[in-house]
This record gives sequence, C-alpha cells and structure tokens, in this order.
Amino acid sequence: MKSRFLSGPYLVWMAIFTIIPLLIVFYFAFTDSITGRFTFGNISTLLDYMPIFLRSVWLALISSAICLIIGYPVAWYIAQVRPSKQRFLYMLVMLPMCISFLLRTLAWVSLLEDTGIINNLLKTIGLKPLPLIRNSGAVVLGMVYNYLPYMIMPLYTVIMKIDHRLVEAAQDLGCDNTRVFLKVTLPLSVPGIISGITMVFVPAVSTFYISQKLGGTGTTLIGDVIEAQFKTAYNPNLGAAMSLFLMLLVLVCVAVMNKFSGDDESVATL
Repeated sequence: MKSRFLSGPYLVWMAIFTIIPLLIVFYFAFTDSITGRFTFGNISTLLDYMPIFLRSVWLALISSAICLIIGYPVAWYIAQVRPSKQRFLYMLVMLPMCISFLLRTLAWVSLLEDTGIINNLLKTIGLKPLPLIRNSGAVVLGMVYNYLPYMIMPLYTVIMKIDHRLVEAAQDLGCDNTRVFLKVTLPLSVPGIISGITMVFVPAVSTFYISQKLGGTGTTLIGDVIEAQFKTAYNPNLGAAMSLFLMLLVLVCVAVMNKFSGDDESVATL
C-alpha cells in the first residue's frame, strides 16, 4: 500500500507529460487537418519525405561515428591520469554544456560564415575564402561539437569500471598494449560505446537548429520539416505523423543498440 502511494506522483507525472502528449500526437497523426476525420493520408504522405528522413539518419550516423573516434581516446586518456587531473579534464569536457546550445551553434556561425573569422583570416594572409558553411560538413561539425560530451561521459564511466587486474593478467600472459586493448579494454567498453552512440544519435537525428544555422537548402533535416509543419505550413497533423514516425525510428535504433549492449556473451567472446 505504501509503495503504491509513493509511486502516485510518478504515475501522475508520466500521465501528464508522457502518455497524454503521445495520445495527442497519435490523434493528430491519424486525423485530417480540415475535417478531423480518421485518415491514413498523413502517413502515406511521409513517403514524399523519405529522402529527408534518410539524410537525417545518415548525418546522425556520421556524427555518431566521428564522436566515437574522437571521444574514445579522450575518455581513455582521462581515465588513465591521476584522480585530481581527471576531475579537471572531465570539467573541461563538460564546460561547453554550461553554455546555451543556441549560443554554441551561433558561435560556429561566426567562425564559418563567408565573412566570418576564419575566412577573414584567410583573406588577410592572401588566400581565397572557403565555403565553410551551408553544407553537410558544417552541419556534421555542429552536431559533433554539441554532442561530443554525450559520447565521452558514458565511455569514461565504463572505462573507469574496468578491473585493472584483467589488464595486468593479459600483460602477464604476454600481450602487448595493442592486444590488451583489443582483447580486454575494447570489449569491456562496448556498453559505453553503445550508450554513447545512442546519446549522440537520438538528438542528432531530430535536430533542426543546427541544420538551420549551419546548413543550406540541400541539408534540410526532418527536424526542420517538422518545425515548418507546425510554425509556417500550419499542418500539425502532418507534423504529428512525421514526429510519430521519427519517434518509432529512434525507438527501433535504440532497441537494436540495447540488444547489442545487453549481449554479454558476444562481448565476452570478442
């Protein structure tokens, strides 16, 4: 009885902020914007936007891969230094998150735009300006910069939990540093890798502000289209259908990643 009473606020919170909003999204996704009648028209219209969905997934995957390539060595290095230095380095990694997401993105606009700091510097030394903004590369750069800490955090946590006795045992058996990393450290850090990829991929695939400020007409992402349906196209029903499809896509990706993360036997045999 007491446990039910204690869970009451949580259930109320879930109902107000999760279940009811989801039901509203479902309602709008399967109703006509004019008549309000039940329809699959919004769902069938999603096929017209499939290239944008695929572009969003592709750029999110690229960003996740780059974050992993950069974040793993950083997390590993932080985990190896003495505790006092660990706290300092970890704080440096987390420091950008204390600044507004919008301000961080606008800072890159100031750096990359045609009349920005980088191109002005190139002109000063006699070089031609470069097209650094309004392309997919700039969007990926913005994603990596904003979401890299989300990759480093779980990697650092998992690497710190690795039993050093396993590393020492592998070294005693004649493994060099490369084999120790490939046979011990990397397999044991797979859960952190999966968590990091999930934490980067989910916000990256649904972002819209980064693509609006750093991208161009050829880098429109599904987040941009969803925002436009609600703000400028005045078609919340189609926007709800897109949001529903994106949510299902993210849930499938997270489920697949969790499947690999939870497969302890496959990790142990690496």
